[in-house]
Amino acid sequence: MARIWGRTNCNFDGAGRGWCQTGDCGGVLECKGWGKPPNTLAEYALNQFSNLDFWDISVIDGFNIPMSFGPTKPGPGKCHPIQCVANINGECPGSLRVPGGCNNPCTTFGGQQYCCTQGPCGPTDLSRFFKQRCPDAYSYPQDDPTSTFTCQSWTTDYKVMFCPYGSTHNETSSFPLELTTSTHEVGLIK
Repeated sequence: MARIWGRTNCNFDGAGRGWCQTGDCGGVLECKGWGKPPNTLAEYALNQFSNLDFWDISVIDGFNIPMSFGPTKPGPGKCHPIQCVANINGECPGSLRVPGGCNNPCTTFGGQQYCCTQGPCGPTDLSRFFKQRCPDAYSYPQDDPTSTFTCQSWTTDYKVMFCPYGSTHNETSSFPLELTTSTHEVGLIK
């Protein structure tokens, strides 16, 4: 599974060293691993079981910026764009609030109830906070039935948009930010 996320309030020097308030990659400009929560994620796995592309938006790692993600050529069933554009940062419960974002319960509290590391688990009041605001997004690790989307492989390209129109974070002229790529190009990024 590959991940795409936005980072906020970043400051880097000419050598690519620095930090970001949310989604930081260990103090480097060029990420070599996953970003530090909170970060809103676009996740995808292309050409998988039954020649399907699997993709989703996840707030399991918390929320930092609104996002839309989906196929550029929608198809049948669950092959359509989704979004998470609610004002989660503004409404974030106090126990999850961090500078620049809304943290996830697993990072904040740990344990099976929130992290689902040892077998089945269900939604919690805190995961329901995210789910009520972004019904298509993963809100806890075993939220597959309402949060996994599929398209037939090689039938569409995909677009990720950070701070899309209509979200609470596109007040400046530099937003929305878009990343559109073909399935072939994304497949080559490993």
